[in-house]
Amino acid sequence: MKEKELSFEENIKKLEGIVKELETGEVPLDMAIEKFTEACDIAKVCDTKLKNATDSINKILNTDGTLSEFKIEE
Repeated sequence: MKEKELSFEENIKKLEGIVKELETGEVPLDMAIEKFTEACDIAKVCDTKLKNATDSINKILNTDGTLSEFKIEE
């Protein structure tokens, strides 16, 4: 059975929980390494989701129904 993919917000909450736990300084070293590794994996997932969202937002729908990059002319 495939594990349900967490939303961006769920991942951020999980990441915040890990950070708070590690900040206490009361986590044994082995567990801290595991938690840090998990946090890095979550951060990568969040980064990918943000990049995908940015790419989607930066597209503009043309009158003919095609998509193109949105660019602001300065």
